[in-house]
Formats: sequence, structure tokens, C-alpha cells
Amino acid sequence: MSETPSLILASTSPYRRELLGRLGIPFSVCSPAVDETRLAGESPLDLVRRLSEAKAVAGAAQHARDALVIGSDQVAVIDDEVLGKPGTVERACAQLARLSSQRVTFLTGLCLYNSATQHAQVEVIPFTVVFRHLTTHQIEDYIRREQPLNCAGSFKSEGLGVALFERMDGDDPTALIGLPLIRLVSMLEVEGVAVLGATAD
Repeated sequence: MSETPSLILASTSPYRRELLGRLGIPFSVCSPAVDETRLAGESPLDLVRRLSEAKAVAGAAQHARDALVIGSDQVAVIDDEVLGKPGTVERACAQLARLSSQRVTFLTGLCLYNSATQHAQVEVIPFTVVFRHLTTHQIEDYIRREQPLNCAGSFKSEGLGVALFERMDGDDPTALIGLPLIRLVSMLEVEGVAVLGATAD
């Protein structure tokens, strides 16, 4: 390409916006209109893979050609059950009570879609968290202080949520927050966008 394509984040999540800002590349944000309903028999991995690509493609449809559009989706999985966003304090309390002393896998789908070539790079990045034993008082105190009602699994790992964990296991800690930057940097390089300037060996 003769010019660097515009970069678009197809998400209104303030957490993903903050993460992408760390790379120091100018970008714009759009809200993709995507039905996030899980299909019958669809595995959690296939779900986040499909939705991340669908969000990127939907975001590209809102803009002119020659854009790189980032789509991402995340679910928390325990015993093959997908934990979504709680929405209410009561459901958040129930989710965290279930997560107490448990090992939970977070699957984050990432797609970088080139609207000019219609080429999509799609990957799912796992990250595992082992939760501490949590008392009812600790759960209620955490939810009262951080209000994680719009977060899968009912916590914010970038904030006080880290106090809920016993340990974490994964290649990219930003995946847990919702946008795997390590993988995204590699995807951008495939499209000719270098986050760091090229240097001579």
C-alpha cells in the first residue's frame, strides 16, 4: 500500500480502547452491530472466533475502503460453561461465588480485517486464572467497590479484580483485559504496519 491504512477499533469498550492506545498508533472507534447470541452446539472457542471476525467485518462496513479493523470478543469458561456479563449485582455475586477456588479459562478472539483486500487474520488467545477462596463478604465488598457488571466473569483484572486471584497463567496478560496486544502487533506487521520503527541490524 502506498499509504498506511486507517486503523479502526470495532468496539466501544473503554478497556480495549485504553489498551490499543498503548501502542501509540492513531485509531478511531466504531460500534459494530453484531448479534452475540451463541449458536446451537457452538463451542466457546468457535463463538469468540466467529464474533471477533463478525465485529471487524461489521466495523469495516461502516467505513471507506483501505482500513484495518480490529474486532475482539471474550468469554470466561468454567467446566465448558460460558460465563457472560452479569448485568446485575445478584448475578455477579453468584458468578464470583462459583469462581471461588476454581480454575477459569478466558478465551479472547482477535481479528484484524483489511477492508481493501478482505483478508482476515483471526486467532483465539487463551488465558487462565485461578481464583482465591472468596468469602461472601469479600465478594460483596469487591462488587460494591468496582461494580464489574459489564465484565465477563464479574471482575476487572486491570483494577481491584487482581485481588481475587491466586495465580495467572498465559502468554499475554493483555488478553485477559480483552485485547491481546502481543498478537495484535504481529498481525499489524503482516499488514505492513510497524508499531516500532524498523532498525538496521
